[in-house]
Amino acid sequence: MELKKSICVFSLLVPLLFLVPHFHGGIRTAIAARNQDSSESWGYVEVRRKAHMFWWYYKSPYRVEDPNKPWPIILWLQGGPGASGVGIGNFEEVGPLDTNLKPRNSTWLKKADLLFVDNPVGVGYSFVEDKKLFVKTDVEAATDLTTLLIEIFNRNQTLQQSPLYIVAESYGGKFAVTLALSALKAIESGKLKLKLGGVALGDSWISPEDFVFSWGPLLKDVSRLDGNGLQKSNSVAEKIKQQIDAGQFKAATDSWRELEEVISDNSNSVDFYNFMLDSGMDPLALKSSGLSQTISMRYSRYLQSSRITPGSDGDLDSLMNDAIKKKLKIIPQNVRWGGQSDSVFTALYGDFMKPRINEVDELLAKGVNVTVYNGQLDVICATKGTEAWVEKLKWEGLKTFLNMERNPIYCKGDKGTKAFTKSYKNFHFYWILGAGHFVPVDQPCVALDMVASITQSPAVSK
Repeated sequence: MELKKSICVFSLLVPLLFLVPHFHGGIRTAIAARNQDSSESWGYVEVRRKAHMFWWYYKSPYRVEDPNKPWPIILWLQGGPGASGVGIGNFEEVGPLDTNLKPRNSTWLKKADLLFVDNPVGVGYSFVEDKKLFVKTDVEAATDLTTLLIEIFNRNQTLQQSPLYIVAESYGGKFAVTLALSALKAIESGKLKLKLGGVALGDSWISPEDFVFSWGPLLKDVSRLDGNGLQKSNSVAEKIKQQIDAGQFKAATDSWRELEEVISDNSNSVDFYNFMLDSGMDPLALKSSGLSQTISMRYSRYLQSSRITPGSDGDLDSLMNDAIKKKLKIIPQNVRWGGQSDSVFTALYGDFMKPRINEVDELLAKGVNVTVYNGQLDVICATKGTEAWVEKLKWEGLKTFLNMERNPIYCKGDKGTKAFTKSYKNFHFYWILGAGHFVPVDQPCVALDMVASITQSPAVSK
């Protein structure tokens, strides 16, 4: 089944706008719009006074109404912190169209509705009117996201019937686990009308300490570092551990930047998102966009705005600030997509190196389905580091899970193993072969099948 042509042309010609009434009395203000056939809607929620969060919802053309297996909704959370889900996740990875506005055959709309959010405030089209309003912690970001979910779901009974799966990439994983706990609390108190289906953590920055200790050994094993480089890497990683243990998180972020320099200098500039490449070779690598020197290291490239999809000549920054901004119609004239990204990263500088392993444990203890998936070729959130933090879980099923055998995954007649997986109770792990940091781009087929399994989508595979 091909993607509907109405989605292909993106309804650029006949958008239909409607305004949600403004909320006064110090609560919040909402404004929204939709396209002509209601297959898309988007809008702003004022999550705090003068702090505006942008969202974009796609109703799947493949949606199956089955009372025994409700159609799922995926909330996609991007990383950075400072990267735009509405831009990168949508047009570069899993949305219906690429940066040329051409249909994406591997769109996750085949398995679920999609909700993209520019989170935290200041990311993408989201913005603050006062720079003091940027969030400083993952928990503050979760509170804002919960406010947004209340605004979207509580006034839509159809959405309330669909389980919501929070799927995150990179630093978005930290947002995902804090949001899930915040949302559960709001659900239990009756403030949020929503069914939480589960959380999926893709190449997620859950334990910075474990990742920085993984970089040297991984790159030594694949010949990008020699013994001298490994020794230098481990030395800085040990300093980072000591700073984290002492609660010196800003200093640890400074040392993380130092470690990236050490890795780059001793590996001849390995790409932090795919160790098979040099920095700048990956078609998904981000071009320079004038980031401040304080945050211009390689992981920070993830939040820069000029991105090119493989096989595309589309510039995401130009697309979002021209054609898409014109389509949406509700973006304030003085708001430039990605214009406040640097400030978002800077505001979270003290939280950047804090682990969120305990939050994963809390979710597992509450019975929430948690999925972890990782690309084999990633460096920044290397599988070696992910396995290390998983082994630190206090979850009662961990020992059984670790002793289980993995199952291979193939994909629609393709030759060769594409991934491995294993599951125990409400915890699931996917090892995605041949993929770097951006799993849905590098292995779209297996990623789509994985999403179908995670969400238990009733869609028929075609």
